Amino acid sequence: MSDDLFSAIRASSMGMKAQGARVRILTENVANVDTTGQTPGSDPYRRQTISFKNQLNRDLGIKEVMVSKIGEDKGAFELKYIPGHPAANAEGYVKMPNVKSLIEVMDIREAQRSYEANLGMIEQARSMIMRTIDLLRA
Repeated sequence: MSDDLFSAIRASSMGMKAQGARVRILTENVANVDTTGQTPGSDPYRRQTISFKNQLNRDLGIKEVMVSKIGEDKGAFELKYIPGHPAANAEGYVKMPNVKSLIEVMDIREAQRSYEANLGMIEQARSMIMRTIDLLRA
């Protein structure tokens, strides 16, 4: 039974690590929601994406979630009329990042919930281990 609990703790800790990486990427996107290029026509900040994969841990016999790839969203940039901006083209339009802050914040909240669920699983497994130790002492 304890091997199962330690495996659950390991799987949950890997889930927490993956969700922590997700939050870092998402918060970087939010932080750069207004980061434009520096010269006329230059590209602004491009939204980052994160992908996960399951990988078998042969020692424990469990699948663990891991970061597979950190990439870039190839979506189009929105043009915003800001004449006088250093990155404005001849018509006065500036390419804005392809980041939608509302979507990023919602994704951050979802990642936080997943992180908390994994933490809750670790706390439950730890509690069960401690109860088992207490029973063995008696």
